Formats: sequence, C-alpha cells, structure tokens
Amino acid sequence: MTATEDSFTNWKTREEIAESMIPIIGKLHRERDVTVLLHSRSLVNKSVVSILKTHRFARQIAGEELSVTETLPFLHALTALDLGPSQIDLGMLAATYRSDERGLPVADFTAEAVAGATGANKTERRESRDVVLYGFGRIGRLLARLLIEKTGSGNGLRLRAIVVRQAAGQDLVKRASLLRRDSIHGQFQGTITVDEANSRIIANGNEIQVIYSDDPTTVDYTAYGIKDAILIDNTGRWRDREGLSKHLRPGIGKVVLTAPGKGDVPNIVHGVNHDTIKPDEQIISCASCTTNAIVPPLKAMADEYGVLRGHVETVHSFTNDQNLLDNYHNSDRRGRSAPLNMVITETGAASAVTKALPDLQAKITGSSIRVPVPDVSIAILNLQLGRATSRQEVLDHLRDVSLTSPLRRQIDFITAPDAVSSDFIGSRHASIVDAGATKVEGDNAILYLWYDNEFGYSSQVIRVVQHVSGVEYPTYPAPAV
Repeated sequence: MTATEDSFTNWKTREEIAESMIPIIGKLHRERDVTVLLHSRSLVNKSVVSILKTHRFARQIAGEELSVTETLPFLHALTALDLGPSQIDLGMLAATYRSDERGLPVADFTAEAVAGATGANKTERRESRDVVLYGFGRIGRLLARLLIEKTGSGNGLRLRAIVVRQAAGQDLVKRASLLRRDSIHGQFQGTITVDEANSRIIANGNEIQVIYSDDPTTVDYTAYGIKDAILIDNTGRWRDREGLSKHLRPGIGKVVLTAPGKGDVPNIVHGVNHDTIKPDEQIISCASCTTNAIVPPLKAMADEYGVLRGHVETVHSFTNDQNLLDNYHNSDRRGRSAPLNMVITETGAASAVTKALPDLQAKITGSSIRVPVPDVSIAILNLQLGRATSRQEVLDHLRDVSLTSPLRRQIDFITAPDAVSSDFIGSRHASIVDAGATKVEGDNAILYLWYDNEFGYSSQVIRVVQHVSGVEYPTYPAPAV
C-alpha cells in the first residue's frame, strides 16, 4: 500500500468512527441533557467532518495527538453510566487519563472522573425556562439561533416570544427570512415556517410568538402562556435600572441587557464574575462584546503575573450604529461612511473592567477604531505586569488557561501563522489569543485578541442566561482552578 493509499484509508477509518459517535452524542443530549464537548467545543448536532476538524484543532492547540480513536472509548463509557444533566468534555477526559499513572481501565476512570454527575450525585432535570427576546436585530437573531439550538430535550431554555415594532408589509415573513439567512453567519441550521394567522415563527419545532409593541409596559406576557421568563433586551434603548424595570411585567421574572449597564446595574462577564449575581437580582447587564473579549485574558494575566496598568486598543468591525454613506449622526465621526473609512471612536470597555474585576487595582485605558469589515474585531491589550516573564511562559500559560481552566469557554488559543479576521466568524469564545502576534519583553506583554463581536458575544449572553435560569449544568472533569 502506498503512502497516499494509507493516508486515505486512515481518513476513511476516522470518518467511520466519527459517524458512529453522532447517534451516541445525540441520544445523550436528548434523553439525559448531557452535552458532549471536546476542549469546550460542543459536539452536539455536528457533522462527521466537523467532529474530525474539532479533534484536529484540539490536538493542534494542546500540542499532543488527539484522535477519535482515543475519545470514542470514553464516549462508550459514558453510555453505561447513570448520568444526569451535565457537560462532559472528552478532550479533558483523554488528557487527564494520559497523565493518570494508575493504569485504570477507561470505563473505571471515566466513572470516577464524572462521579459528580452520576447516581445519587446527579443534578435533577429542571423544568424548561421561558425566554423572551425584546428586539430582533443582529444580536437578537443570533440569540434566537443559539436558543433554538440549545432547546435539546426541552428541559433547558425555551424561546417563547419576540417583541418588535410592527413594520409595514409582510413584517413576519421578512423577520423569518432574516433569521433563515444571514450574510455573515450563513444559513439557519434547520427548518423555519411562518404562521401568519397566529403571528408565529416555527423554528425546528419551536413555536415563537411574535408580539408587536413599542412600549414594554403594555405587554401582558401571561396572555401568551409565558411565565417567569427571562427577557433579553437587545435593543440598547434602556440601560439603567429605571428603564429596564419597565420590562418587569406579568410573566417576566428577570431582565438581561445586551449592552453595558448604567448606574447600579451589575455588568456580568460569564466566566469571570457570573457567580456574583444575587439570586434575587432581577436586572443584569452582559456588558459589551469588547469587555467580554478583554476581561477574561486580563484576569488570566493578573492572576498569574499581576497587572500594574494597561491600555486596550480595539480594531472593531463596523455596526448598524454607523452610517452606510456620509450622513447626519449624533456622533462626530460615526456619520461618515462605515464601509469606506477607518473611524476613530470611543469605547467604554476599559472603564467597564472595574465593574467585572473590582479587585484589579490597575488603571486600564482604551480607545477604538471602527474598520470596514462587517464582523470580527481584534483587541490589542498592552500590559505592564507585576513581574518580568518571557514570551514562551506567557504563551504556555494562556494555552493552559484555554484548555484546562475555568476560563476555557471564554478564552481560545490559536497558533496558525496565517490567521485573519474572517477565520473567527462563528467562534463561540469571548476572545482568541493569537500566539504568533504575542509580544513579551520583561514586564511588558502585548496580547492580540480576536473576537467575533456578534456570535462570540451572543454565546456569552446565553451562558449568563443559562446561569441565572438554573440550567447551566456542571462540567466534568472539573477544570483546574
């Protein structure tokens, strides 16, 4: 057999193994509310090629080989256990098994590693939690996609309604079409139909009521069978407690804002300070996309090296807040054509750091430049550290954080020397460390952090909503603290 034939045979074998994993992953998700991950990347509803690519990428960033032939035995071991709702990371199972010197069989090791999710220890399934989207723009539609994707067995988050202002002419059909097709994020994964008679969009079996209103105080959500729902305001129209309290109507239990909150509204970055949310807190903010991008790596650096001061410069894709062509705008520069110019503008991300990391004493400044790309931004984080270090030490630290720490869903790590912004469209991480661009000299470190300011941020919002709803299930093996 030639080398070419041998390579092809190996690929076909791995394809067959990945194909056999799909029904197992699907059944665990539907019947037991178990989400199978690979180094924090979900394998639920993924294709054969996607599963293989995820394995390949994982072994690239881990620096060690990881194949479906290694992870399949752990997946089989999971099916034999009395698992409760949880997230099980096959990549972490394989990595910890390698470092374990006891020589246990895979089945025994797996049972021990996920013991907190089995038998008498397992978390009981919770009732589904209603979710309402107030607004249906770029972020709103991506949140809808994620919520529909995560419906799973029906015991998680359920998107029940969307509240929008009624527009003239086939409003419902056009909104459904925008959900179905996205110029940046591609086609909706599933089926969408429109029930105009009842003002509903049905997406993958989820009946979503479309409520027309321009005033949140006029909506009675209980009239639609909605109870104790989490309302996600993605309009940015109200940002303080007084304004957001208008949403606390019959049927609504909590309000989550997809913009920086003002006044005493808590600004939450999942993975960093989500555990500070008080159980009785009804109004919270998920801060901004840039805050979510810089705070997790800033925390990772501060915890390891200390941070004395820093500056963040964001090179940000243009948004709907800017004009397509030169026209009047309340802002001095945002009125100039977004697709034709680089536009210097302000960012509140640096000042928002203190809300998410109140113990960080370092002064962080920031500025931003909007550039003519429709999605994916980069934050350049320039830090003076508390001690001198080396480039390799920093990279090793951040790679470990991205793989094994509690921040592994927030921080990703890439070594590809030819990576560009479009490569990160659809990334679910809050930020991605570009290893090749990282610069370290003595106590000065400069990190280049990519982030999908739409999809990555939306993923962070959903994590916060899962947390406050009580359907954010624990991950096993537990990440290193």
